[in-house]
Amino acid sequence: MLTLFKLLLPALMPSWRFFKSVDPSPRVEFRMLAGISGPSTDWQEFRPRPQRLSPLAVAGRMLWNARWNESLFLVSCAERLTLAPTEHSRQEILRRIAADLQRALPPGALLPCLQFRLVFLDRGEDGRLVKAVTYQSEPRLMAAATAKAAQAARAAA
Repeated sequence: MLTLFKLLLPALMPSWRFFKSVDPSPRVEFRMLAGISGPSTDWQEFRPRPQRLSPLAVAGRMLWNARWNESLFLVSCAERLTLAPTEHSRQEILRRIAADLQRALPPGALLPCLQFRLVFLDRGEDGRLVKAVTYQSEPRLMAAATAKAAQAARAAA
């Protein structure tokens, strides 16, 4: 009987330890440049997380949150870039940044080139946040990134 109970216990009360450890998640930062080697804007976090959410917003996000799903995909691409860089992961991140900028900014505010980097935030031994840049892309023309996005959208349709 005791053996049966030992076998049943994990099924009744499963362990929620999915990961051996929880590591910092990469954050994507971007900047726009006037040219491939020209002056640039300051680095900005791409899709920063909100500081606070109302209970209604939390409930709404439980039902529908396509933007968060896309942000999780970007984290996955960023992790792949850190471990084994591929052109696909680079292009996916660049495409999404360029598309967001084109939706959010007026046409005159866009600079022609775009660059991104991956940043890990971790706590140091003294408790302060330590920022480590693990990857930095080469500047790319924003028009090339959006042209590939349009081509991919047409191919999917």
